[in-house]
Amino acid sequence: MLAIFICTVAAFTIYFYFTRKHSYWAKKGIKHEATIPLFGTHYQNFFGIKSITQIVQNLYNQHENEKFIGYYRGNTPELIVKDPDMIRQILSVDFSSFYARGMGRDPVKEPLLLSLFHVEGDTWKLLRQRLTPAFTTNKLKNMFPLIIKCAEKMEKVVDDLTMKDEYDVRELMARFTTEFIGACGFGIEMDSINNERSQFRELGRLMFNPPWKQKMLTVLYDLIPELFQYISASNPVVEDSMSEIFLNLRKQRNYKPIGRNDFVDLLLELESKGTIEGESLEKGNKDGTPEKIRMELDVKCMTAQLFVFFAAGFETSSSATSYLIHELALNPEIQRKVPEDIANVLARYDNKLCYEAVAEMRYLDMALKESLRLFPSLGVLNRVCTRKYTFPGTDLTIDPGVKVMIPVHSIQNDEKYYDNPTEFRPERFLPEEVQKRHKFVYLPFGEGPRACIGERLGHMQSLAGLAAMLHKYSFEPSKSTKLHLEPDPWSNVVQAVIGGVPLKINKRNK
Repeated sequence: MLAIFICTVAAFTIYFYFTRKHSYWAKKGIKHEATIPLFGTHYQNFFGIKSITQIVQNLYNQHENEKFIGYYRGNTPELIVKDPDMIRQILSVDFSSFYARGMGRDPVKEPLLLSLFHVEGDTWKLLRQRLTPAFTTNKLKNMFPLIIKCAEKMEKVVDDLTMKDEYDVRELMARFTTEFIGACGFGIEMDSINNERSQFRELGRLMFNPPWKQKMLTVLYDLIPELFQYISASNPVVEDSMSEIFLNLRKQRNYKPIGRNDFVDLLLELESKGTIEGESLEKGNKDGTPEKIRMELDVKCMTAQLFVFFAAGFETSSSATSYLIHELALNPEIQRKVPEDIANVLARYDNKLCYEAVAEMRYLDMALKESLRLFPSLGVLNRVCTRKYTFPGTDLTIDPGVKVMIPVHSIQNDEKYYDNPTEFRPERFLPEEVQKRHKFVYLPFGEGPRACIGERLGHMQSLAGLAAMLHKYSFEPSKSTKLHLEPDPWSNVVQAVIGGVPLKINKRNK
């Protein structure tokens, strides 16, 4: 009898622990799906049935007339915010209540999570203000010759690929962007364009297609974050590789900038200045002014910044460019307009690709923005409420620690904001059309103080690579081409597709 009693109490305790917050949204009158102990409403993602973007898309469509939808990632209440005005409050107007992203675990156990993308609060603010100078217009112009060099190397490889019946364009653009990130970020020729099994291309694959053990630990963190006081979900191969790369570069440059104006130079310049100082985002003095704060930029922190520069740079750009090429292959009339735009601009610049020329390729720019609307690299933006907050014009108040999801993919494919949203139509981004829309219904790079710091670099790099490709090559569907690309259910940060983007590549007639 005693054993039965103990088992009953244990079962009840476990049940209570894993359901203790599952009434949060019901008490606030927010609609949500039925919960399951331990999983909440997150079970489809845990078992790799659907990505978080797909789950949010289904909920977004099911609750058409709601501004808010409740969700439970394990025992953590999350709020899907559909209304553009409320999204504006979160990302911009009331940023001080939603400055946290909630994507990191313990950076002591997983030092690569010291990156700008993952850190929170004062650490994020200090890093953001110090890293911003890496992305000025002058820095972008100085990088452009490196982009041209990468594009020229790519052209030689693509010539050979025209002899094949098909090739995965997703892989091709990943090789190009990896090469570019190596040149502009690390000052290294990575040879990923000529060698699809190069060290850095393999490292990129490992970052976004980790072993099953790491995948399961990552999704387990969503359900039981308390466990990660004791264990780590990081990949030691990636950690060791990035650390070795940075330490070698630092030593080769004699621990100081060498005038390349790349990302490593910026980090070494920051290191030479010593302590980073600024105003606190989280702490205030009695008179209401922010406290002065400071931090040391050590080797682990610098390695983490290099990691996110590499990972975010190549993955998002290769996703965006390959998806655009896929849409052009399926829309030959639009594909004819894009190279015409490129050729007309290049004719004014002696047929040479340069920074100023790419900036004038309006139709190519509109086509890229339209592809980012249809398939944004980040399907969902994440924030965490940092103080008790009432949404303006509503009676909904949420507590600190509640996570917020902004359904970027769903909003950008909503017929309320884009007529016939599944149609690929670059003209949606004519200036007069953009003016008609709410600013917060197009968010592929986020918005507000925590918007993507590398937006301009990524956009310019993507346009340059596309201009070089589409000026000399055309694309058409192959036997394996899918009309609709199938999202990978395990891709929960940057969206990926199953089976790549296979297409037939052809040389253009001069």
